[in-house]
Amino acid sequence: MNQPMGDVLTFGIEEEFFVVDRRGHLSHAGDDVVDAAEAAGDDQGELQHELTRHQAEAATDVCRTHTEALRQLRSLRGDLDGAARRRGYRVLPAAAPLLFDPNPPVITPNPRYERMAEHFGATARTSLTCGCHVHVAIPDKETGVQVLNRIRPWLPALLTVTANSAISDGYDTGYCSWRYQQWSRWPSAGPPPRFASLDEYESIVDGWLRAGSILDRGMIYWDVRLSDKQPTLEFRIADVAAVPEDAVLLGVLARGLVATALADGAPAPHLSNEVLRAQMWRASREGVTGCCPHPKSGDLEPTKAVLDDLVELVAPALEAAGDLEFAREGTARLAAEGGGADRQRRRFAERERAEDVVDLLTGD
Repeated sequence: MNQPMGDVLTFGIEEEFFVVDRRGHLSHAGDDVVDAAEAAGDDQGELQHELTRHQAEAATDVCRTHTEALRQLRSLRGDLDGAARRRGYRVLPAAAPLLFDPNPPVITPNPRYERMAEHFGATARTSLTCGCHVHVAIPDKETGVQVLNRIRPWLPALLTVTANSAISDGYDTGYCSWRYQQWSRWPSAGPPPRFASLDEYESIVDGWLRAGSILDRGMIYWDVRLSDKQPTLEFRIADVAAVPEDAVLLGVLARGLVATALADGAPAPHLSNEVLRAQMWRASREGVTGCCPHPKSGDLEPTKAVLDDLVELVAPALEAAGDLEFAREGTARLAAEGGGADRQRRRFAERERAEDVVDLLTGD
């Protein structure tokens, strides 16, 4: 289990976006924008289709440094935005739709997506959200399960870093991450339990498959899961970030947690899933400028203090990867300026027009 702290782990980041028209309403142009951006972009990263035609996805290559990840995210966002604007659309980095749309989303014409929509009905058609996923390299799946057990208590703090869905359907939801509440309706979503072994992890997945609550292993929607396609631990907890700097901050904190867990031989803490689920609810409501349960006590503390303690906990891993200054500056910036949800609320409060929030997030 123990891995030297000096071994820098690779990581990668995936971001989902809405493709909207000039007014900010969801468009059906996601597939066209992805195809056009792929044709015009460079060779770094990857652009992908998503569940609905209102969305587009960007994924970095495997990265070793935060500067590399940041450069790729900026480039991928620019490629998508350029392709969208040439066609009269905009790419919106928001985790929930800002404007109300009475029509159900249009499912991307893909056999798997169409089967999901048929099987899960309104859950698939109304859980319209955009997330940010971070992959961090692990030696093997058995080790990955042990790491997952160790990092579970820090999931609420990680959720606050990119919380970016306060405004949805034209009103203030009262949550900083409304996406997390919406996404939790999927039967396999939410915080993972503390696993006794990889066999227990697999037995739960097998039970889901037998029950038909997932159709394939790609629908394991725990906040953190073992990736089936890569030797990574995949953090699926977060909203798509308002700015790429927040996404990379999430990435380096996740990598720091994994590296610290690999180097630490202490037993995984005992934290019931019922309590962790409640802590996740609180974090999704409060975001970076509110309060968050502290992993060591379970008591509410200012999120700034919890994130500061997280950075100090993983500081040796951050320093080994060249991330420590970036992480400290990023958490200080969030504490001073707020995150995506706070930006949304400030703009919405001016005239109570979600269209203004669209303009803010798209840079118009």
